[in-house]
Amino acid sequence: MSTDVARAAPDWLTLREPADATARSVWLVERLSAHLPPTRPVVVHDLGSGTGSMARWLAPLLPGPQRWVLHDRDIDLLKAMPANAGLPTDASLEIRADDITRLPEGEIADASLITASALLDMFTQTELTRFVDACARAQCPVLLCLSVTGRAELAPADPLDVHLQAAFNAHQQRVLHEEVLLGPTACARAVHEFRRHGHAVLVRHSPWHLCPDQPELIAAWLDGWVAAAVEQDPGLAEAAPAYVQRRRLEIAEGRLHVTVHHDDLLAVPQ
Repeated sequence: MSTDVARAAPDWLTLREPADATARSVWLVERLSAHLPPTRPVVVHDLGSGTGSMARWLAPLLPGPQRWVLHDRDIDLLKAMPANAGLPTDASLEIRADDITRLPEGEIADASLITASALLDMFTQTELTRFVDACARAQCPVLLCLSVTGRAELAPADPLDVHLQAAFNAHQQRVLHEEVLLGPTACARAVHEFRRHGHAVLVRHSPWHLCPDQPELIAAWLDGWVAAAVEQDPGLAEAAPAYVQRRRLEIAEGRLHVTVHHDDLLAVPQ
């Protein structure tokens, strides 16, 4: 992905992990299970693995034994991973620090399953095409979770919500190095790319439902959402501080609910 896209902090990944786990589609995992090898270990390549959240969620849902290979270009995230990434005792683990948009030929050729989470929306079209091409060469199922759709709903509503959302979405689709980030269009683009390779594709909705008993996560999400919107549209800078103050009061009073919409995608070669 573009080197100008901010990398995730380990603290943010830890904070969001329970919400990610609740949101991801178990239904898609049930569908992919029929396409895994029944008589040999499942080899899973997790691309853009961060600190291993996807592996911790998915490994207990897959048949064992398993071998996980976690790829991320950010060595600090890989170092922040818990011992054995928190995987079941019968699962082995390997980590590789590399650029998942420029995987060497054969790097994932042994995969029984390729996974990624909260990744697609940070790609440009060129990066997405290279990524899907590499996945397609492996000829195995691909499970891609938690791609943002561009919709966030806050309750109670505020008149500034719609303007912040529009600016945030524009920020996610800003131009970097003469290419546009895909942002909320990424999942639909990925569906097209996989179908171009002849894969069958299933998509399921996977929203975050953030409740008042998650005040730290709501506050962290809110701060990032508003900051990106203001960076994209400086005209919002004057109204933003009072907006955040109102929202933080609602968080403190246990009144703010947030739904952040995502899609999960399963692609299977035919």
